[in-house]
Amino acid sequence: MLKLIFDIETVGVEFESLDEKSKEYIMRFTQSPEEKEEAKERLSFSPLTGQIVAIGILNPDTEKGAVYFQSPEREIDKAEDAKAQYIPFSSEKELLKNFWDVAAHYEQFISFNGRSFDSPFLFVRSAILKIKPSVNLMPNRYYDQHIDLFDRLSFFGAVRQKMGLHMWCQAFGIESPKANGITGDDVARLFKEKKYLDIAKYCFGDLRATKELFEYWDKYINIK
Repeated sequence: MLKLIFDIETVGVEFESLDEKSKEYIMRFTQSPEEKEEAKERLSFSPLTGQIVAIGILNPDTEKGAVYFQSPEREIDKAEDAKAQYIPFSSEKELLKNFWDVAAHYEQFISFNGRSFDSPFLFVRSAILKIKPSVNLMPNRYYDQHIDLFDRLSFFGAVRQKMGLHMWCQAFGIESPKANGITGDDVARLFKEKKYLDIAKYCFGDLRATKELFEYWDKYINIK
């Protein structure tokens, strides 16, 4: 079975670009300046107020992958290392088209929190940009067509306290993608600073960690 690990990075729109009703909705429960700022930072969590700036893919069997990332100014040439190609595109629409073209060739998908975040975001952003997905990343959660490790490691919600990727990596002795000092909270800042390749490399770090976590889960926890 051909497997593909995937991960996305997102940023929110500028708050001032929203219409007044949307601004009112987003700020409806905020009071302090800190709460208002936090609400603006959360714009990247919804496909209605955010966009995808990087999509990473990795074949866990060949250990080869790629990251499609936005470089609006087209100042970055294609880069690569031993494990990944970093391919710039000028728009989110191009990222999505290339992702769905590649995904069509795979049968099983692996993610960390992909059912709750990445997959819905990919579907909705694709719909907004009038792109038809090539595969179903949201099948029945108990099927193996999409193995969301966040779901599996919480035993489909049976575990009350659900930990993030960094904590699972720490527990199992896997190098965390956060070890180099960049986290998902930094993506918006890096995008504004036009450090697009840094975002792509961070995204691939998530893929690598997810691959190792999948192998650990499959070997020691998964009962076949």
